[in-house]
Formats: sequence, C-alpha cells, structure tokens
Amino acid sequence: MTGRLDFGPALLFCPGDRPDRFGKALGRADAVILDLEDGVASADRPAAREAVTAFARELSEADPDAVRRVIVRVNSADTDDFAEDLGCLRGTPFGTVMLAKTASVDQVARLAEQLDGIRIIALCETAAGVLAAPEIARHPSVVGLMWGAEDLVVSLGGSSSRRDDGSYRDVARFARSAVLLAAAVARADAIDAVHVDLDDLVGLGEEAADAVASGFAATACLHPAQVAVVRAAYRPTAQRIDWARRLLAAAELAPGAFRFEGGMVDEPLLAQAGAVLRQAERAGAVE
Repeated sequence: MTGRLDFGPALLFCPGDRPDRFGKALGRADAVILDLEDGVASADRPAAREAVTAFARELSEADPDAVRRVIVRVNSADTDDFAEDLGCLRGTPFGTVMLAKTASVDQVARLAEQLDGIRIIALCETAAGVLAAPEIARHPSVVGLMWGAEDLVVSLGGSSSRRDDGSYRDVARFARSAVLLAAAVARADAIDAVHVDLDDLVGLGEEAADAVASGFAATACLHPAQVAVVRAAYRPTAQRIDWARRLLAAAELAPGAFRFEGGMVDEPLLAQAGAVLRQAERAGAVE
C-alpha cells in the first residue's frame, strides 16, 4: 500500500472532544486530523472516541466523498488508550490513521494487523522514531511520515526546540531532514510539523515555503488561521509556473544539457520544473 496522500497541503488538527468543530475544520482545510491523543485530556478520551464514531456515521450519510479527507490520530502503541482508539475506529469508513509517537516498525505492523487495509501516517516525534524512520517508512501500510519537534525534545531531555530568534535548534533540523529523506526513499509523503506560535504567521509562511521547496507534501496546522498561509506557500507563483513551462518547452527543442536564460540546464532542473507544475496543479493554480 506504500504510496502517496491524496490531499493537502494544509492538514488541520481538531481535538477529538470538540465535535462541534469537526465539520468546520474539515470545511476550512484540505484534510482534518481528529485528535485522540495530546489534544484531549485522558479523562475525556472515551467521549472523544464516541464523538469520532458519531461523526463517521454523519459524514458517511451527508458527504461520503469527504470521508477520505479525515485522519484520526491515535495514541501511541505502548499505551492503554491505543487499543481503545482502534476499537472505536473498527467499522467506521475512516481509512487513514496517524500513529502518535511511532517508535518502531513493529508498532506500525500491530496497527496494520488490527485495522485491515488502513493507511498509516507514522508520526516520528521521538529520538527512537526519528532513527527508525527509514524502516518505518518502508512498511507497506505507511503512506506518510510526519515529524514533531516538541515531543522530540522531550524525548531527549531537552526544554526547547527553538532558539531565541525562533529558528529550530540543530537537532530538530536534523530530525526534520531525516524524516523527509526516509519518506522520499520509501516513496511516501512527508508532512512538516506544526508551528506552535499561532500569532507568528510570517514565520509559518517562511517555514511552509521552505517545506514545499524541500519536498514536503503538506504542513500540519493547529488553527484555521494557519490554513491560508500554508496553502499560499505551497502554491507556486505565476512567475514560477511560467518559468517551468518555458523551461520544459525549451527542453523539447534541445536534447541533453542546454543553456537557458543565462544558466545551464540538465535533468535535475527539468525535474524541478516538472515538480513546480505538479504543485501548481494540485493547488489549482493552473488551467
């Protein structure tokens, strides 16, 4: 089942105990991540599971096509909540699950065995998960990898993922790159981490622009206001689209390496131009 996600680029988290927000979140983002883990207090998780199950029934009747744009984040495989989360998902049409704090491919295999046919996004947000990302990504049920900075730093015994200027510390940058590389090798999609400073939309835009330029397929959001910023970052500009089209057109008349607008062009640049047009098409920026 190894493959790609068919939605993005803005994935919006929504607490599982706030069913009043489920439909709104799904309507505002490219996909919604219904959270049964950190976004819900332990005592409220039974009610959250009931809410997710009820939403599955409602959505199946009201908008069956939208079901595919729902992701459910379940608790890590080494918790008691894990089995309860999977129990609530059995029999629902939801086909994509995000496994929190994925630490090994064995945990992914356990999830895949218990939910037949499920598509898994492995959240590699601990030291163990980041180092195991290449093996995790190769599991046939994994369609995506996501990384997370805050839990990663906790797993290291640290206290902050960012420097005073807002930039990621080196270990977080390493984890981000490691997860991206592991996903690419396995032909799975990579999802960039949430930007926890909700007021810093400029910083979010810069990180999202770097994410798409680096090869991430999507960025996770914590607030609806972040969605438009992420979408804009993943949408190539008209100038960039025009450049890609002209470059590929010129390549049809010049086999091999050739000069184009003052620079030398070979296969890697042509591949990048093709990626720009695919991004544009996915974002609805081309006719």
